[in-house]
Amino acid sequence: MSEAFPNELTPAAIAAAPAEAASANFDRIARLYRWMEYASLGPLLERVRWHFLDAGSLDGACRGLILGEGDGRFTARLLLRNRGLRAEAVDGSAAMLRLLKQRCAFAGDRLSTTHEDARRYQPPPGFDLVVTHFFLDCLAQEEVDALAGRVARDLQPGALWVISEFRIPAGWLEWPSRLFVRSLYFAFRCLTGLRVTRLPNHASALRAAGFVPVAQHLFAGGLLTSELWQGPARNL
Repeated sequence: MSEAFPNELTPAAIAAAPAEAASANFDRIARLYRWMEYASLGPLLERVRWHFLDAGSLDGACRGLILGEGDGRFTARLLLRNRGLRAEAVDGSAAMLRLLKQRCAFAGDRLSTTHEDARRYQPPPGFDLVVTHFFLDCLAQEEVDALAGRVARDLQPGALWVISEFRIPAGWLEWPSRLFVRSLYFAFRCLTGLRVTRLPNHASALRAAGFVPVAQHLFAGGLLTSELWQGPARNL
């Protein structure tokens, strides 16, 4: 794979990002979240989340850190597929965590949950898998930078980080994609109070934390990306 994923945000766009993202309240939409997804893009977001999981790329993981996953559909599928994995799910929404625990009740002995804003969460050492699906786009650039550095610090050597996100493709889909992403931010601002208004450059944050891209799969003409990153063989 090439060193950089295409169409990352420019430095000017990063500089224009808000200085701080206020805490959004996703409790308001927890029970509707799945159906909101289906209403906008059908099952496509689930396909993006599950791409590397279903491909077997995460099968070797033993301890997974799942940040801001929401209602637990990915966590349940991960625990069902990997019977030896133990997971820690962190979310700022108590309602989302309740749904996650209900979906993962079959593996309650392998799952722990933490109700905390992931921007302030300090993970314990030893994780070899990090999962952020449609979560980093809820953070400002400096928050993604800080999160990546903090999470990477005590991971196992060679740990994997799997990411699903929206992106802006080049070509004729660029402006329709920008309008679509902008409409999503507007909707979530109205529904949850989310203050972020543009996609952060998560790739630059992961590289700064010592991760390198391993694989990427694009969906919907490049509007959606599923990515697999790997940390250094030895901790920084």
